Amino acid sequence: MAKSKAGKKAGPGPSVKDDKRYEALRDEGMSKEKAARIANSPPSETGRKGGKSPRYEDWTVKALQQKAAEVGIKGRSTMRKQALIKALREH
Repeated sequence: MAKSKAGKKAGPGPSVKDDKRYEALRDEGMSKEKAARIANSPPSETGRKGGKSPRYEDWTVKALQQKAAEVGIKGRSTMRKQALIKALREH
């Protein structure tokens, strides 16, 4: 960081909300822009955030049967494509 006229370190600027987080990221060698963007973003929570279920409609019947075998769905060899998709989504 550049020193100001008073001899103190100049702060990251008014655009950074979390100074401590910004300083820690800069100490790790991150660029100013990226550190500011991360410091301004809300803290991320661990785990998956929602999202859609896999698009099973694009899968082949063989791939659906293989996935059903992995998760343990019984009677998968006699099911049609739509039944397999429904069973996988409900599992």
